[in-house]
Amino acid sequence: MTHTLISCSPDVMGGTPVFAGTRVPVQTLLDYLEAGETIDHFLEGFPTVSRVQVVAFLEEAKDRMVAAVS
Repeated sequence: MTHTLISCSPDVMGGTPVFAGTRVPVQTLLDYLEAGETIDHFLEGFPTVSRVQVVAFLEEAKDRMVAAVS
């Protein structure tokens, strides 16, 4: 990946991990998905986050989970 996917800065949302270039916490996406919402619904509510960012985040999470149990 040639760009940063997630950023953490004390100046942005008190250091909460957010999608890079936004003020949208990654936890918000996870909360939406846990509640049974779709990615489309999340993106409608947070238009500063792109579908590419969401998919890349989920792929990275999947890869890390698979590597952890291998």
